[in-house]
Amino acid sequence: MPTSPELNTLLLKRDQLKSQLAQVGEMRPGSLVARFRKCGKPSCHCAKKGDQGHGPSYSLTRPVAGKTVTRVIPSGSAVAQTRSQLEEYQRFRQLIQQFVEVSEQICDCQLRQAKSEPEPVKKNSARRPPRR
Repeated sequence: MPTSPELNTLLLKRDQLKSQLAQVGEMRPGSLVARFRKCGKPSCHCAKKGDQGHGPSYSLTRPVAGKTVTRVIPSGSAVAQTRSQLEEYQRFRQLIQQFVEVSEQICDCQLRQAKSEPEPVKKNSARRPPRR
């Protein structure tokens, strides 16, 4: 079946997306939140009005089986690593969405192409039933 220029372009785009998907690195879903808290000691700096409190401490939240799961992320390089993993997850989701859209367009294009081609004529289509 000959392919149209539109279909060739879509197939090339799909191959490019496959290549980008193969390069996806470490990823994780969720949200990283910096939290500040007050310790409750009246003599501490955090008790003063306008002070943001102790912190930040970081937590990663994500839904698992309909419930929110929270995980504490240690300060320092773990926070940067977690941010990078969250960004990679978002990139992965965007690539998957693009891949599905292109795949759907390829399917539509192939349907249009098959519709425009005449069906081959079957020979001996009026056969007699077998004898008993």
